[in-house]
Amino acid sequence: MSRARIKVLGDRNLALVDVQTSTNTVVLGNSVLSSNEVQFDNPIIGTVYGTLLNYKGALEKLGDAVNNKPYSSPPIAPILYIKPANTFNHYGAAIPMPPGIEKLEMGAALGIVIGRLAVAVDEKNALTYVAGYTIVNDVSVPNESVYRPGIQYRARDGFCPMGPWIIDCHEVKNPDDLTISVFINDILQQENSTSNLIRSVSRLLADVTEFMTLSPGDVLLVGVPEDAPQAKVGDKVRIEIAGIGCLENMIVDESEINGRGKR
Repeated sequence: MSRARIKVLGDRNLALVDVQTSTNTVVLGNSVLSSNEVQFDNPIIGTVYGTLLNYKGALEKLGDAVNNKPYSSPPIAPILYIKPANTFNHYGAAIPMPPGIEKLEMGAALGIVIGRLAVAVDEKNALTYVAGYTIVNDVSVPNESVYRPGIQYRARDGFCPMGPWIIDCHEVKNPDDLTISVFINDILQQENSTSNLIRSVSRLLADVTEFMTLSPGDVLLVGVPEDAPQAKVGDKVRIEIAGIGCLENMIVDESEINGRGKR
């Protein structure tokens, strides 16, 4: 059983409780709570940073294109972008499908939650700056923009479901060996592992904080595996990360959410 920080109905405080990560149930004292009794709000309070081309397969898939202009070589530093607050979403909430778009890419990502101010951290000590881990769906509109991630493809409302909880860092023995699976309508569409990262969790933290400070509550995504599956309106999407849990959402037409899309 793992330890996670979540909110329970009737208690607005973020607490450290026991969770069953395979079934999304919570053990509070002697009581076992189902997902219906847990308030799966977005657990993140900081800035979320996405990372591109950090899976070996994703970089290999580009082939010789990385040597063509305007880039002329493989990336020598992490390719980062921001998932702003308008993208934040949570377990069970709808993911909006923008008008004129038929499918969205489901970007299964391990989220590293920062626990203390991280400035130029050493790779050997990098994990001491981690408060815990969560699941993130780095949703995007299918596109070919890689080295310069386009805001219009990645920063739309609701494009960053997270949660359902933050698993304490000490409960994850090796963040560099976690199986990640994506199910659409309960059918397995993708499976990969953080063992295939180009930059390990520690290396990524060291490389990013060499030029940018990360603050408590910030989240750094390790990256999205190659061949991200696509989902359409009406599809149920479930992302599972071994030892962390699962994140479930439904794709819904944007016009059905808060009137957006009705012009």
